[in-house]
Amino acid sequence: MPLGDLLVEVEAVAKHFGEGPTRVDALRAVDLTVRAGEVIALLGPSGSGKTTLLNIIGCIFAPSSGKVALDGEVVFDGRWLRHDLRRLRLDKIGFIFQAHNLLPFLTAEENVAVVLDLAGWPADKARARARELLDYLEVGHRAPAKPALLSGGEAQRVAIARALANRPRIILADEPTAALDSKRAGLVMDLLRKLATEQEACIVTVTHDEKIFDRFDRLIHLRDGRLADA
Repeated sequence: MPLGDLLVEVEAVAKHFGEGPTRVDALRAVDLTVRAGEVIALLGPSGSGKTTLLNIIGCIFAPSSGKVALDGEVVFDGRWLRHDLRRLRLDKIGFIFQAHNLLPFLTAEENVAVVLDLAGWPADKARARARELLDYLEVGHRAPAKPALLSGGEAQRVAIARALANRPRIILADEPTAALDSKRAGLVMDLLRKLATEQEACIVTVTHDEKIFDRFDRLIHLRDGRLADA
């Protein structure tokens, strides 16, 4: 499939924590680009900088230096160029985690709709969008159920629906299949591939899950804060 728009551009990004003798360089002059339709994996040992890079793309961590552009907009260049990072994340980015992090006192439908409530959608439109996504992910029949009554695979699909609620084109996934067996892990990756194609989105995934390596367009290896395609 031909690739689409450049959605993620990381240029000479570095990140360190602390100063002086306690300073830790988590990332060192990292360059990375990801286009619409791509599904890529960030690989490497613990402490290599994978999650730090994901958090920088997600505008959770500020780089110590470098430039970050998302969906054609430069958002960081030595400093944040957008002041409302919460709105930036709501508009452009969807997050999927190993733990589904669903709110236990809300139904599946309400867990998806709450993101749209925060974004200012009218309640009826938020509920309609939530049901549309749950149907799309084939868990619409579980819309009234609370998380405790969902299977692991169902809960992960609801979490994916929540990540997609505001139609983000950049989807960041941190170990999304680690708690799933091989069959369910494959289904989740097939679903992410479908989303990348149909929603013209990109998927950036941190994973150690070797059983899904063949599902990615690129495997990006990090070691000691540096990366190279493999």
